[in-house]
Amino acid sequence: MESNVLVAYASKHGATKEIAEKIGAVLRQVGLQADVIPAAGARDLNPYMAVILGSAVYIGKWHKDAEMFLQTNEKILADRPVWLFSSGPTGEGDPLELLGGQLLPVELGPVVDRIRPRGVTVFHGNINPEKLNLMEKLAIKNVAKKPFGDFRDWEAIERWSDSIAEALKKTAYAS
Repeated sequence: MESNVLVAYASKHGATKEIAEKIGAVLRQVGLQADVIPAAGARDLNPYMAVILGSAVYIGKWHKDAEMFLQTNEKILADRPVWLFSSGPTGEGDPLELLGGQLLPVELGPVVDRIRPRGVTVFHGNINPEKLNLMEKLAIKNVAKKPFGDFRDWEAIERWSDSIAEALKKTAYAS
């Protein structure tokens, strides 16, 4: 159990899944075991010493599967090292500023406070117009006023993943 990490994600169009896969790959490069699976498919967390959960942000909210994962697994997550990430803001600039300084949706505050994650971050996202239906395109263009395109910063994702790997390696050697 000591080196097994769950990287769970909730993604509507696949961009957050690709970030989760990158995190899993970085963890594996340093010798950790990492399972990368959709949050909705993560049933038993007992085999995992640590959990990383990511969700796409849609109109200021996390994907329902990520919210459900946090609520359903709150007790077990509070007993493990947990890291959370959001993905979604597009455009130039600091992704946290693009989300109005909001690391996580406000409604997740109480459960996140009880879980006490080791780290929370926000990554730029990717809005691929070819994967959107007409209503989504219109909402993004006219309501959210977000630019289309891939704004993910793979170096930032790798740095964050490296910092998690380093923390987990220290924990594994200490036990």
